[in-house]
Amino acid sequence: MSVQAYLMPRTTEQCLAELDRYAGEARLIAGGTDLMLWIQRKQYSPAALIDVTGISEFRRLEVTGGELVLGAATTHAQAVVHPRVRELAPALAEACASVGSPQIRNLATVVGNVVSAQPAGDAAVALVALGAQAEIASTAGRRMEAVEALYAGFGQSKIDSSREVVTQLRLTLPGPGSGSAFMRIAPRNALALPVINTAVVVHTAAGKVTAARIAIGPVAARPFRPLQAESVLAGARVDDTDAIEAAALAASREVNPRDSLLRGSAAYRRQLVKVLVGRALRAALQRATGQAS
Repeated sequence: MSVQAYLMPRTTEQCLAELDRYAGEARLIAGGTDLMLWIQRKQYSPAALIDVTGISEFRRLEVTGGELVLGAATTHAQAVVHPRVRELAPALAEACASVGSPQIRNLATVVGNVVSAQPAGDAAVALVALGAQAEIASTAGRRMEAVEALYAGFGQSKIDSSREVVTQLRLTLPGPGSGSAFMRIAPRNALALPVINTAVVVHTAAGKVTAARIAIGPVAARPFRPLQAESVLAGARVDDTDAIEAAALAASREVNPRDSLLRGSAAYRRQLVKVLVGRALRAALQRATGQAS
């Protein structure tokens, strides 16, 4: 089956009505940087494409009600340059700046990086570390889901894009003493999949780490959170280099990367996890304590 219709609804309700009308035979499109490749490879053969970029609520990018809100049509390029994203969620801005090339970043959406369900997705890794929530709309109503809970397996999302749509992402605003950072290692600086990427968020008070979140990819079927590594940091002083090294070591022991002709051996990538998590933690702590240059 080839695409027979290209539809441009103006509201979420119209979008859902079209999805319902095509009964699973339509696909949503925004940037299309992944979807068009999948169609070309015949992984999908939709009867219709539904372009969501004309829906006004999907173009939101603002701070409201104690949250940073990114509408589903927000591109990586928009997130990179938005002053509130750079201020409140620097890990997300850094991750979005790492995706593809300028041409891809100008088209590809942050939500698309989540829905494609690739464990190496730079923006998705940052969103998991930041504890982002996704609002998902269907004919049954709207619900909120943690981004990290949307993965069903490698390249498999729990979101059925033929019947429901992510309308926005929401990030709780960080309090005083919080910092985040994103880092990756890749064969080159652009148009290259990461060998390892990581995002970290730290919360501090009275000179100590009160909480930390770490996300790493691609070392599992989803962005991976090394919970033991996170717990190592709880209660540590912000300048405790031993605690940082212990957390980075714990993270390298928790991950389970595969041997890969593209990305290197599992042992090599575990070592990269240790190095990269340590660097990201130091950068996030510098931001949390106001020492970042």
